[in-house]
Amino acid sequence: MQRVFIGIGSNLGDAIGNCKMALDEIGNFAEIVRISSLYETEPVGNEDQPNFINCAAEIRTDISPHELLTHLNRIEEKLGRVRGEKWGPRTIDLDIIFYDDLVMRENNLIIPHPRAHLRRFVLEPICEIDPDFIHSELKISVLELLKNLPDKKKVIKRDEPFTTSQQ
Repeated sequence: MQRVFIGIGSNLGDAIGNCKMALDEIGNFAEIVRISSLYETEPVGNEDQPNFINCAAEIRTDISPHELLTHLNRIEEKLGRVRGEKWGPRTIDLDIIFYDDLVMRENNLIIPHPRAHLRRFVLEPICEIDPDFIHSELKISVLELLKNLPDKKKVIKRDEPFTTSQQ
């Protein structure tokens, strides 16, 4: 079984509910090992949009990275994601951040996620799950990446408990 970290975000509609539904769907084809807390985060790129709700999930799966991407894209479609402007608002965003220690660079799939090490809203939730996880390309822990991060965007941990129907 492969150890995979998925980044999850939403800023349209019921953002928390969208994240929960996405996790329920992921649980249909992978084992959900851990889920971070929810974080309210400022948007990146296009800043003229609502804040996001973000979290991360550690999953275990035997499916290939390409199959996983296909499943995640189907979930996004099912939950109403419309691919419009880059970095625009969305009902759900599901990204493969890490897939074990795999390094992959293809046109439609780059692992580890090419901007993960630059984004606080990605690193903080993963650091909550496993601060010692080593970035497969940079060979640095997510905790060290977070400590040295120049990104000053607000990432606020929410207090409410976050569970899915499968926990």
